[in-house]
Amino acid sequence: MTAKYWQKGEVLDYKAGTAVKNGEVVSLGTRIGVAGEDIAAGETGHLHVVGVFEMEKATGEITMGTALYYSATDKKITTTAAGNVPAGYAAAPAASADETVLVKLLG
Repeated sequence: MTAKYWQKGEVLDYKAGTAVKNGEVVSLGTRIGVAGEDIAAGETGHLHVVGVFEMEKATGEITMGTALYYSATDKKITTTAAGNVPAGYAAAPAASADETVLVKLLG
């Protein structure tokens, strides 16, 4: 088998089943991406799958390097794996009182 280079892979083309807003987290089943623009339902747009993004988090303290997950139900980042989508890991610590955490995407 041979492979042909396609793209760098930091931003992927994503065909939206429903409308997606710029900055919205999109579940890809085994990881997440972040919309790089508004994408109308049925249209193709850019989805960031590499980088560090500030995201709203559930309650609790998070230490740098902790594995993080996306709760599609709450639309927040959590440290709870069960029933949630792998998002990446904490790129910086977040105190319990913090509303956001820096997430390094899985890629």
